[in-house]
Amino acid sequence: MRTATTVEASGFGTWSRQADFVVEAEKLGLDICWVAEAWGSDAPSALGFYAARTERMLLGSAVMQVGTRTPVALAQTAITLSNLSGGRFLLGLGPSGPQVIEGLHGVPFARPLARVRETVEIVRQAVAGGKIAHTGSEFRIPLPDGEAVPMRLSMRAEHPIPLYLAALSPAMLRLTGEVADGWLGTSFVPEGSAQAYFAPLAEGMARGGRRRAGFDVCQGAEVSFAPDEEALAAMVASRKKELAFSLGGMGSASTNFYNRAYSRQGWADVAGQVRERWQAGDRDGAAGLVTDEMVLATTLIGTEDMVRRRLRVWRDAGVDTVRLYPAGETLGDKLDTLGRAIELVRDVEEAS
Repeated sequence: MRTATTVEASGFGTWSRQADFVVEAEKLGLDICWVAEAWGSDAPSALGFYAARTERMLLGSAVMQVGTRTPVALAQTAITLSNLSGGRFLLGLGPSGPQVIEGLHGVPFARPLARVRETVEIVRQAVAGGKIAHTGSEFRIPLPDGEAVPMRLSMRAEHPIPLYLAALSPAMLRLTGEVADGWLGTSFVPEGSAQAYFAPLAEGMARGGRRRAGFDVCQGAEVSFAPDEEALAAMVASRKKELAFSLGGMGSASTNFYNRAYSRQGWADVAGQVRERWQAGDRDGAAGLVTDEMVLATTLIGTEDMVRRRLRVWRDAGVDTVRLYPAGETLGDKLDTLGRAIELVRDVEEAS
């Protein structure tokens, strides 16, 4: 397995502290650093800065939200970042959800599957260097009934640009398997992933006449090391409210892709109850319904031996790149955790 992490540029501490984390993570041997966007800072600005501060590590957008930029603007950004980083850029795209797309950007969230599919088609046209022309249900380039004719970008991609999709629903997973080079996943329970995630991915690959080889499954979770059982219990307890937020507070009142993902992996009853409590305003009650088993199943939290065993389970489930979210109060703490986790991944790979 390759190792990765995800940062939000406006995350912990100052901008310089976050950049220091990225630079030091490369020194630790990290393979990929993904930069999140969500409803904070934009990803491309930070990626350009990190590209100037690093030399070897791959850098990716995880994710730029489809619908907030035109497909050609996404392609321009991807080509620019790929060229200036010497081919180290990975383009990660995702549909986001109605709360962010409609509530923050004022763009309709309707038909996300069609929008993502057409965006991928247009981005690949633009990156290939030909004239860009597309007629679909979501985009028409150039607009008809006007004076415009198809154009090509004046800038050329100097390197291949792998394209990843963030997906949780079966339909979006099928599309990911059909058209993308990799999958950016979350809410991952390896024991329930075969039917919840890998089956629809395989259906999409079959539909697109593609093979699993070369397709990158990139899956992430918090990693934290407990020195003893007492510390582990405290870690698990502190994680419950975060998981309750994913199950009950992410998305809109009617749409929560994270809740649905956990439900498909064997947690339907608990996920439904947590959502109900959270939506009713009982945040502590919602967190209280999250079990220790749920936290340990969907994270990389535990003693060093526990984390090593879970990494083997992730690898055997089909994960190619493990995205590590290192716990820690300080920059040094986070880097120490990340370094230990990278070493464990290497141990697991060497033993396989």
